[in-house]
Amino acid sequence: MFQKVLFMAVIFFTTTFACHAKDLVIWSAGAVKPALEVLLPAFEKSSAISIQVQYAPVGVLMRRLAEGGQPDVLVLSTDVVKEVESKGWGLTSSATPLGSVGVGVAVKQGMPMPDISTPEALRKTLLAAKSVTYMDPQKGTSGKHFAGVIEQLGIAEQMKSKTTLGDVGYVLEPVARGEIEVGIQQITEILPVKGAVLVGPLPASLQKITTYAILQGAKAGDTQAVDELRKFLQTSEAVKVFAEKGFQ
Repeated sequence: MFQKVLFMAVIFFTTTFACHAKDLVIWSAGAVKPALEVLLPAFEKSSAISIQVQYAPVGVLMRRLAEGGQPDVLVLSTDVVKEVESKGWGLTSSATPLGSVGVGVAVKQGMPMPDISTPEALRKTLLAAKSVTYMDPQKGTSGKHFAGVIEQLGIAEQMKSKTTLGDVGYVLEPVARGEIEVGIQQITEILPVKGAVLVGPLPASLQKITTYAILQGAKAGDTQAVDELRKFLQTSEAVKVFAEKGFQ
């Protein structure tokens, strides 16, 4: 399916935009990595624009920007776009939404699927679990939100001793290996992890839907190349890839 979609995307893009050799440095939130890993190679092939991409949690990217980092392209949650624009890190009004994703719960493949259908069911599942992992709240969107969820459920103290905070990347990998019982991360970062299975999204009243957008860095060296990438990621073929990777 991916090969067919990518072939169509390459044909569309090649016949729409001129090919020219350029370079783009992209900093992207980890939640968008599964889709971009499919789409960026197709963009490079069709456009002759070379891509250098770094993936990290949004909190980490924000700190790098504050330290003076100047990528050509940013892919961030819309929650931080205004701050990025106000501090002069991104071009004002250049943000274009790519897709939205919720936070989910996962266990090791083959294990019983716990009940997370309601806030109370989730609370009982978390209390019964021997170990839990989620992204460090200081670094990632899902971790910051889930820390608030367990506070809301009134179990923050009970969870401390059995919680391992993730650093970067797919925090579900220890769950897939059977080292940790339950993992929580954005759904697009659960689906790619072999050996882990998505139980489902958080209950609606505890859910956070995050929209991610692409925007031009304030010091972008090639604004035409940035615009070409933005248009490529909005093609119907690219939208299909985002959907297949878990985006709404």
